[in-house]
Amino acid sequence: MRQSPAHEYGAIPAEHHEEHFDSAEIVRDTIIGLSDGLTVPFALAAGLSSLGSTKIVVYGGAAEIVSGSISMALGGYLAGRSEMEHYNTERLREEQEVEECPHEEEEEIVEILEPYGLDRATIQPIIEKLKANPENFVNFMMKFELGLEKPDPHRSWISALTIGVSYMFGGIIPLAPYVFTDDANKALIVSVAVTLLTLLIFGYVKSRLINPKGAVWGAIQTLLIGALAAACSYGIVYLLPDESQQVTGFLQSVAK
Repeated sequence: MRQSPAHEYGAIPAEHHEEHFDSAEIVRDTIIGLSDGLTVPFALAAGLSSLGSTKIVVYGGAAEIVSGSISMALGGYLAGRSEMEHYNTERLREEQEVEECPHEEEEEIVEILEPYGLDRATIQPIIEKLKANPENFVNFMMKFELGLEKPDPHRSWISALTIGVSYMFGGIIPLAPYVFTDDANKALIVSVAVTLLTLLIFGYVKSRLINPKGAVWGAIQTLLIGALAAACSYGIVYLLPDESQQVTGFLQSVAK
């Protein structure tokens, strides 16, 4: 079949694909969980390794990963619930305003659309159309006046699960080398190498998703943050030898 002249000369593309970033909330939760999961247990394992016992590192790290995962998941759940409650509260207020102060709401629509070059005569048919459907009127005001989108009702659970699992997965990486050897120093070297490489890759992938132009700097930044946290943790324990020996003796007695 012959295409129209517009298609022949390329005025109208046959197919138009727009590339947009989807699933931003899940990616954001995954980034939060992984970044904390890689950094916090890594720093803790590095600090505890200066005590010279891989058992202490494994027990302490495992306890931190479990408690950290629960804490992070709870935070994600509460954040999701708060987002839904905030939306519902604002929607009830907006429904009341549309019902009790329709003229003021109409003027707000004009104020919203006028900056886009639309005059009152152009906007009025839109207002009349919205007035005919109060629910759409409220939907319009929620989105364009308040900038609020209705959250997914399952968002809180999805966020909690995503953050918690991501944190646990990230925390296992720096802790794994201590499981397979009794030499804390050797395990520390392997943990540092594996975790820093993971941080570098994670930082690059994260930046590619969010800001492709800054992917390299994002990878370096993530690497530096993790390295700094581990160095500070290790240094604090290393500079307190007397206290470290007491703690080591106590924890070893508990481990037995």
